Amino acid sequence: MRLGFVCLAVSATVIAAVWAWLGMAVPMPQAPVAAGEKLYCLSYAPFRGLQTPLDPGTLISAAQIEDDLSRLAKITNCVRSYSTDYGLDQIAGIAARHGLKVMQGLWLSSHPDKNRDQIETAIALANRFPDTIRSVVVGNEVLLRGEMTATDLAATIRAVKARVPVPVTYADVWEFWLRNRDVAAAADFITIHILPYWEDFPIPARHAAAHVEAIRRQVVTAFAPKDVIIGEVGWPSAGRMREGALPSPANQARVIQDVLALASREKFRVNVIEAFDAPWKRALEGTVGGHWGLLDDANREAKFAWGQAVSDHPWWRWQAAGGIAFAALVFGAAMRVRRGATLLALWLAVSANATAGGILIGWTVANVPIESLGVGGWLRSLAFAAVALLAPPVLSAAMMRGTPLPRFSALIGPAGERIGDPVACAVGGILIATMLLAILVALGLVFDPRYRDFPFAPLTTAVLPVLLHSLLMPRPDGNRGAAELAGAGVLALAVPYIVLNEGLANWQSLWTCAALVTLAISLARVRGAPG
Repeated sequence: MRLGFVCLAVSATVIAAVWAWLGMAVPMPQAPVAAGEKLYCLSYAPFRGLQTPLDPGTLISAAQIEDDLSRLAKITNCVRSYSTDYGLDQIAGIAARHGLKVMQGLWLSSHPDKNRDQIETAIALANRFPDTIRSVVVGNEVLLRGEMTATDLAATIRAVKARVPVPVTYADVWEFWLRNRDVAAAADFITIHILPYWEDFPIPARHAAAHVEAIRRQVVTAFAPKDVIIGEVGWPSAGRMREGALPSPANQARVIQDVLALASREKFRVNVIEAFDAPWKRALEGTVGGHWGLLDDANREAKFAWGQAVSDHPWWRWQAAGGIAFAALVFGAAMRVRRGATLLALWLAVSANATAGGILIGWTVANVPIESLGVGGWLRSLAFAAVALLAPPVLSAAMMRGTPLPRFSALIGPAGERIGDPVACAVGGILIATMLLAILVALGLVFDPRYRDFPFAPLTTAVLPVLLHSLLMPRPDGNRGAAELAGAGVLALAVPYIVLNEGLANWQSLWTCAALVTLAISLARVRGAPG
């Protein structure tokens, strides 16, 4: 028993040390914005919480926009809007009261009737508020979406130009300007989007500013002497990696500040995307789509301060404390069922379960609300959290009791063949649930990977105890189960594709794949008792 307490002390120390390291604040460069200085412009959409432009019935109140713009007026001189419906036609009038300029957007799509409404409303606003509306942005990424031809777009831009007293432009990803150069002739200036995270070959955060400058210079050269502004640049604070591009609070703060410092040195204009986190975008782009804001959605407060260090895990002390408590629970489960003298290898296995679980369980719980969207998303995240919470203590207790991993048929086969031991049933249930969740993850990352998150934290917490149990417990001499082999085969076939598709720079992918391989090995080792 004394050895168990020593192992618990070591585990607690490691958990605390790892969380202290994870929570360490990352230093930022010198603030790119001087005291009292404001941003040139900031993308703004007023949707909060469950509000979404995907619902035609959504209507944003003037009071809500007033509240937002009163906050934004403290940090920016301008806001960029994208549409004129859902109540967004109120933005210009309210912005005028707060001394804000507006890049007035109108949304173009493949629906001519809706386009006419957008165009007429934007024209009316530009003529009503010529001192507030800085420019009219005729369409956003409509070429990227393939919803309008370049010829029709250019004609629309010219038609709007003829009826408004302010400059007119169009906004799209930089590549689509270079592919459709005739559009530039219709626009008064060029508005390009450069999003290093979303590039076909994603750019790591440390190289993002250099990438922005290289692309900007290329576009400036292509369209000289027309003015070129960056209409969207930013970085997400949460979501899945794309190759070496990692969303995180520190990376978001670093990229935005690097780009703003570059803009100040090179004297070009930047509109940062975006003002507030947009939960509704998660339905289109996954977790990462909802976390591009400088301010969060819930309390409308800034995520970071210019020039100040940023932690990717600001609640790390609570996560460390929770992890140590979880490790104590794992050791408590093992101590409760131990029988006589215990081999050092078993205590080390329990220590590994407790330490890994103690480190990762706080990460798992923190990610549940971030990565869950809709009923299906919540059920998936909560199921992962459940197996992560149950696997370390249950499997540790099973090892101490000498309970082997049961075949699935012993739980869900014919009534006469089922086992009655509650610990064995719990172990088998956890293994079945973990396998099903892992297969769900693997198939998603193979057939529809672009917006899928990598559940490396809960998957590792659930899989490691299974592997250690499989290696340390004697196996019966019976046959392998068909279901277990099928599950192992699916995981083994999926992993090479996921690794190649995501790239070797994506540590979230590699970590998840390592957990999938670990589970596949464990499943292949399961045998039933002969009979």
